[in-house]
Amino acid sequence: MEQRNMVFLKKLSLSQHWLLILGFMILLPILGVSQNQPNIVWITVEDMSPHLGCYGDKTVPTPNIDKLAKEGVRYTNAYATYGVCAPSRHTLITGMYPTSTGAMAMRTWKRTSSLDKITDPELLSIPVYEATPPEGVRCFSEYLREAGYYCTNNSKTDYQFKPPVTAWDESSKDAHWRNRPSKKTPFFAVFNNVITHESKTFKDYSPKVTDPNLIPLPPYYQDTEAVRTDLARHYDNIHAMDQWVGELMAELKEAKVLDNTIVLFFSDHGDGLPRAKRWVYDSGIKVPMIVRWPNGEKAGTVNDELVSFVDFAPTTLALAGLEKPSYMEGIKFLGDDREDPRDYIYAFRDRMDPAPETVRAVRDKRYKYIRNYRTDLPYLGYIPYRDQAAMMQEILHLKKENKLGADQWQFWAQKKPLEELYDTQNDPHEINNLASRPELFEKLEELRASHHEFVATYGDLGMIPESELIRKLWPPNGVQPQTKTPEFSLENGDVAISCGSPGASIAYKREGESQWHLYSKPIKNPKKTLQAVAIRLGWKESEVASRHF
Repeated sequence: MEQRNMVFLKKLSLSQHWLLILGFMILLPILGVSQNQPNIVWITVEDMSPHLGCYGDKTVPTPNIDKLAKEGVRYTNAYATYGVCAPSRHTLITGMYPTSTGAMAMRTWKRTSSLDKITDPELLSIPVYEATPPEGVRCFSEYLREAGYYCTNNSKTDYQFKPPVTAWDESSKDAHWRNRPSKKTPFFAVFNNVITHESKTFKDYSPKVTDPNLIPLPPYYQDTEAVRTDLARHYDNIHAMDQWVGELMAELKEAKVLDNTIVLFFSDHGDGLPRAKRWVYDSGIKVPMIVRWPNGEKAGTVNDELVSFVDFAPTTLALAGLEKPSYMEGIKFLGDDREDPRDYIYAFRDRMDPAPETVRAVRDKRYKYIRNYRTDLPYLGYIPYRDQAAMMQEILHLKKENKLGADQWQFWAQKKPLEELYDTQNDPHEINNLASRPELFEKLEELRASHHEFVATYGDLGMIPESELIRKLWPPNGVQPQTKTPEFSLENGDVAISCGSPGASIAYKREGESQWHLYSKPIKNPKKTLQAVAIRLGWKESEVASRHF
């Protein structure tokens, strides 16, 4: 057979050779493969604003991330959709705004341990439900798996729905790109570090390297020992996290895969500190982001384009040479077919644990507009998890004693203005509300109109009480549907698997296997027992089907 092929090729003219090559190149994208697919690595950290040397904050050394910035592109306008993890992670994995899918509140589908002790009837009346995207929405990593990528997550999910087995080849603390079946297999790997999480400031966690007296204090904090102690802990954790980043980069280099790997470094939202986490101010949503290209492209440069978490899924698919699904609501900000930069980013705040809230924000490169839909509520709601922090206890005490200053008004105000407008260039801490300034009425109207246009385009499920929302997500009575059990059939000796629930994904495994495979095409001649399960996001997983072949 090989000899006949060589004879055939020798008979082709030069033009026919080129036509054959061209046809094969056209066929590659159709088959979902590439001649040289890059590896992609997400290095994600938690609860951290851009407190890094490369962003100008020299409080603690961050040599490894600074080195990454010198080798890559540092972004100065990257934003989470929420100032808290679960809704933002929902955005990252789906490429959709949480307000489009019912993923707004923190959290939707389970109670945290700190809430188990609460007997508040209002909180207990809130239904527990999974965010439910429209039919056909999938975790974007599935598209990478279909295209031949080995996808690993180490190891946080927190997607506002139960993580489906179709999303990852591996999702655990042991998940690693090294476990891929072949060194030629491209990989997409997520590594998440919790060392900078809010909870790690509740007590000493990392080695002390920070002098509390040298920390630059934002003006919305009072200068007290408790405040400086917790901030010092946060910086200590940032320094420890930086060492972890260095270890991950060393692994890629030692394995000789760094030259074909695109690395993205970012945080899941801003600082895990009072007046940052859970808020729509930049302290809560602005994140560090660095993109390192394997060929050194634009190394050491700075990019000030607006980037939102809703853009990450379509952009990562584009880096792998894959199309953006039509339902995704973000843009592709990298790749050969990158889209025009966005003019605005959008941010949100809804219920945080037991504290009700509805806040919406629009930001361009300079100005931030905030629309408060619950002006009757104070800025500080009852959030018992947050209140474990010593600095939060200090703030609550100072509030009670009327000892907070004018710059701390967002802590002591018992009601909120309908609208807020901030000049983040001259007021980066967003303290001076300019919404009543006549000279800025035109900017106020522009951003207000952008907010209304956003709602008209994408809707906003956060405006619906959760007791009604659950019936909209799971019609007609708010009972979670179950995905239909997969069915097997034979097609020319191969095994096809189907599911009667439109938009569902299917996973399968052979007898003796522990790992689920994503089903995308008929399975050739298995000659053993197959198991299959189907998942539609937000619905109950199907029963497991089994059949021997």
